[in-house]
Amino acid sequence: MPDRSAVLLQYVLPKRALTVLGGWIASARAGVLTTWLISWFVGRYGVNMAEAANDDIGSYPSFNEFFTRALKPGVRPLAAADLVCPVDGAISQFGRIERDQIFQAKGHAYSTTALVGGDAELAAQFQDGSFATLYLSPRDYHRIHMPCDGRLKRMIYVPGDLFSVNPATARGVPGLFARNERVVCVFDAPAGSAVGPFVLVLVGATIVGSMATVWHGVVNPPRLADVREWQYEDQQILLRQGEEMGRFLLGSTVVMLFPKSTLAFNALWQPAKAICLGEEMARYAHST
Repeated sequence: MPDRSAVLLQYVLPKRALTVLGGWIASARAGVLTTWLISWFVGRYGVNMAEAANDDIGSYPSFNEFFTRALKPGVRPLAAADLVCPVDGAISQFGRIERDQIFQAKGHAYSTTALVGGDAELAAQFQDGSFATLYLSPRDYHRIHMPCDGRLKRMIYVPGDLFSVNPATARGVPGLFARNERVVCVFDAPAGSAVGPFVLVLVGATIVGSMATVWHGVVNPPRLADVREWQYEDQQILLRQGEEMGRFLLGSTVVMLFPKSTLAFNALWQPAKAICLGEEMARYAHST
């Protein structure tokens, strides 16, 4: 089906109902039916089970437990870099934030304020800063890890649509990543770091049953009608570079925001390039 037709169809599909159904199927413990579904999925998308800590398809009691599977120790070593890639997937876009505008695809951009749920004060910290948008396909490992050390300050749940986040939809739906349901995680880098505050956004999509963080657990469902916020200023939640911070129960996209003049991206990075958790993403702007 041509890209345009596939995108237009999403405007009329019952995306929320499909997502609820998908979440129910993914969490069901249906024995041989679950094993059949996992086996089909592995074959259809070419999932590399040799990297999984548990490579026995028949031992996963639900599709969700397969989908959020852990990796074997050592298969994603961390590069000696200031910031490492937080996921397996592909680069959607990355680069400079033009004032407050994040590039999505040709002809499409969206504002930092919209992305973080309307908090203009938070968004202002990333004026003319840097961003990276990373897409996780169905075959990828779906846990999200820390690009650098960070102390959690806030988490914001932003309700929204549930469009697909695949490359074709990113080209066709204006403001996609600021339009879909998302979880905004706000961190401070440790004292002395060149990064300062940074934001890591988990973007939901059609059939994404839920998003979860290691400090909160499942954030959605429930799917609320209003923005909801959790404050962690009075807690010492410090996550180290490479540690897991969250996961998707069925895949999606991560968007990161960094302040102005703090980092230089890996010179080998380019849109559509496949990426692996732990590879070099960026260095501090003053690093050599």
